[in-house]
Amino acid sequence: MPVFTALPTDVVTAYRKGGLDAFGNMPERKISDGAANPCRHCLRDIPKGAEMLVLAHKPFVGTHPYAEVGPIFLCAEDCARGGGHILPEVLRTSPDYLIKGYSQDDRIVYGTGVVSPTPELQDRLDAIFANPDVAYIHVRSARNNCYQARVDRDA
Repeated sequence: MPVFTALPTDVVTAYRKGGLDAFGNMPERKISDGAANPCRHCLRDIPKGAEMLVLAHKPFVGTHPYAEVGPIFLCAEDCARGGGHILPEVLRTSPDYLIKGYSQDDRIVYGTGVVSPTPELQDRLDAIFANPDVAYIHVRSARNNCYQARVDRDA
């Protein structure tokens, strides 16, 4: 069974302390409007009126042709790291998601990318992991391509 993996706490703590984003900018501080502001650390929607960080994030080590960068939201205050075997809250709020498998060397495994309706997401993840070349999967917004979460094979 796949494991949903949130951004590591040390990465999020660095952003909260003013660490620079993927483009060398300080994270912006905004107030959540309560709609479509998913925190990539707790994997929950940021409540309306709560302060949040908006920044460019690259969920890869190093730079290479497949190392996509995009905007993400984070709770500005401490939150517990989300994840586990159950589909997280932030992956239940959209009608569909873009998912794609990556190899151990962080390259897209061609033929794995699909826009999946949310009710079919778990089955689609399982189908992608049936390919032995897939080391992990990224879940992204189907409309804006924003990184949502990583999915790993159960160890």
